[in-house]
Amino acid sequence: MIISETDIQVRYAETDQMGVVYHANYLVWLELGRTKLIEDLGFKYADMENEGVLSPVVDIEISYKKPVRYGEVAKVKTWIEEYDGIRVVYGYEVLTEGGELSVIAKSKHVCVKKETFRPISIRKRLPDWHEAYEKAKK
Repeated sequence: MIISETDIQVRYAETDQMGVVYHANYLVWLELGRTKLIEDLGFKYADMENEGVLSPVVDIEISYKKPVRYGEVAKVKTWIEEYDGIRVVYGYEVLTEGGELSVIAKSKHVCVKKETFRPISIRKRLPDWHEAYEKAKK
């Protein structure tokens, strides 16, 4: 299993009045982690889009354990939790600067044709991605 790591410098604009990261900003961080994992596997999401394929989120689960605060550097760990050739479930952990678990999350995606939003088989349409995901999954 391949686990990608992305460091996030917490900016003031990402925090709420209590000085902790606003809950919705973690979703952006998950996207950064997912993009980094895809790059670590040798691909770019933009290249997939240029080929007429999109990968929308169809489900997301997130559980908040401990806040991350302004000025800290958080770490997002990302991996492929499940993959079946059509659907991908990414797993995530966000750690505080001290290494404590802040967030556990999963996001489910399906690849679709850009023009029609109809699902496609990653296995058939993007065979290089399919092979890399098979090797990298949990």
